[in-house]
Amino acid sequence: MTLITLIGEKLAKQNEEFIYLGPNNECRNCKLKTVCFNLQQGRKYKINKVRDKQHSCSIHEGNVVVVEVNPLPIIASIDKKESEGSKIKINKIECENIGCDNYQLCLNRAIQRDKTYKIKKIHEKIDCPEDFELYKIELSD
Repeated sequence: MTLITLIGEKLAKQNEEFIYLGPNNECRNCKLKTVCFNLQQGRKYKINKVRDKQHSCSIHEGNVVVVEVNPLPIIASIDKKESEGSKIKINKIECENIGCDNYQLCLNRAIQRDKTYKIKKIHEKIDCPEDFELYKIELSD
């Protein structure tokens, strides 16, 4: 599903990936904010096409550019009791080990509470320093 959004011209390169961090309060009076804020917070996107259209922006250095993006699969972690093709609600793991290499997988900001996801693929087992038995997974909406 291709979406249209705006991104800083220095960041706008075809095939680049980024995580949308969410709305910026400094943009609340901008007439283009609905185009910038139409992505899901915490979700990773890939730029498929950079269009020629530019707009001025007080946040970005330089202008913003119109780009076409696609959401990338959500990568997260679950315990082993689920299987590929299952539809599940993801419960974030209670972990405070922010130094862990897998911290972002276990507390992925793109995961929405009470939303059902489909497990597209189960990847390798995660080496968890807190001794949780976890697997890296790929989800779809």
